Amino acid sequence: MHCPFCSHAETKVIDSRLSSDGRSVRRRRECLECHERYTTFETAELVMPRLIKRDQSREPFDESKLRSGMVRALEKRPVSIEVIEESLARIIHKLQTMGEREIPSMRLGEIVMEELRELDEVAYVRFASVYRSFQDITEFQEEIQKLREMTGGTRERDQLSLLPDAKMRKKK
Repeated sequence: MHCPFCSHAETKVIDSRLSSDGRSVRRRRECLECHERYTTFETAELVMPRLIKRDQSREPFDESKLRSGMVRALEKRPVSIEVIEESLARIIHKLQTMGEREIPSMRLGEIVMEELRELDEVAYVRFASVYRSFQDITEFQEEIQKLREMTGGTRERDQLSLLPDAKMRKKK
């Protein structure tokens, strides 16, 4: 590490600790020549796989495209930005741990849909409709039916029982 003040090549590490997010190491250094002190951050550089598009072209993974697609699907839904960021981190972690240099964009879409299914069912259907290019209402219905089968259809029954009219009907 070269000193940023005098460009001397030798420095010593005075203190090392994990940064607040736990993803990097914070180091206090001192130049052995000019004795100035400064802080550096060390992070692991993990290579993201390239995406193989449907037309067989390849492009680098773009986190901002992933984020904007998920935010668009979750627009006006009761999901906090923190939860979205955690979900993005899980997706990126999955991609990094796959150990592949290239993956089909279809695989990334499936991973995103798995995450959205856990976050919000409406966002999941929104994303699936664009991702799978739904052409008519029957495709929406089929996807919603699959979703109901996966979740056991319990959410809808639970929500109906909370409606005031449903409570009134039960009392009668």
